[in-house]
Amino acid sequence: MPKVTLLSHTPNPEKTVAAAAKLCYSSVGVDDLLAGLTDEKTESFVQMLSDIGHESPIEHVSFTFGIEGVSRAFLAQITRHRIASYSVQSQRYVSKAQFEYVIPPEIEEDDEAKSLFLQAMNQAAEYYDKLSAILKEKHTLDFMEQGKPEAEAKKLAAKKAIEDARFVLPNACDTKMVVTMNARSLQNFFRDRCCNRAQWEIRAVAEQMLKLVCDVAPTLFAKAGPPCLRNACPEGKMSCGKLAEVRAHYTALKGNDR
Repeated sequence: MPKVTLLSHTPNPEKTVAAAAKLCYSSVGVDDLLAGLTDEKTESFVQMLSDIGHESPIEHVSFTFGIEGVSRAFLAQITRHRIASYSVQSQRYVSKAQFEYVIPPEIEEDDEAKSLFLQAMNQAAEYYDKLSAILKEKHTLDFMEQGKPEAEAKKLAAKKAIEDARFVLPNACDTKMVVTMNARSLQNFFRDRCCNRAQWEIRAVAEQMLKLVCDVAPTLFAKAGPPCLRNACPEGKMSCGKLAEVRAHYTALKGNDR
């Protein structure tokens, strides 16, 4: 399973959003924005924004996550969400010898499929190691011919070798990243990726992220999740047909069933 950690977020995120909203709808100056913003008034402002669909004030708060135990296939999906910042473990600078990998659940549950999958992973690891060794030897000689001491040449060669050896690594290869999104971008992310039709890995990450932000900003993310939490499913014939189950699941995930 992926592991998601909330590393940091805007302090008092809901109060920050409420202050931005207050400025939009009153004549108050900046010095007095926070005056009188009790917990009750903060919740009221945030709820009002949600009710009327005024989303720009929620862009003023952001959340930073550490994500690990995910595949490079996941990386290709999450980076399609462009209003975000990503720092990803580099396969160019970090050796992936004996790399870890993510096994899709459907493959995990089938003995024959899993056996083939593990063979493919082991073979990829073997080829990665062999390519790294061949290229390291070649680059070491090149660097020594350029006048580098042997120890330095080997160190430089090892880094250069994995730059090309990584091309045999599979989509299943694990990666780690730090991701920052503002609340509006997160709302969009949850609409797309919490849906049952989203791919299983990114949905698992999205659900963990949603749980984490609900713990620190419950009013702000009260309606976050797949579109069917608020309205009819927009997927038409492609709908999963599990409306009641999905709503119950997200009620429990957000802690609203207590």
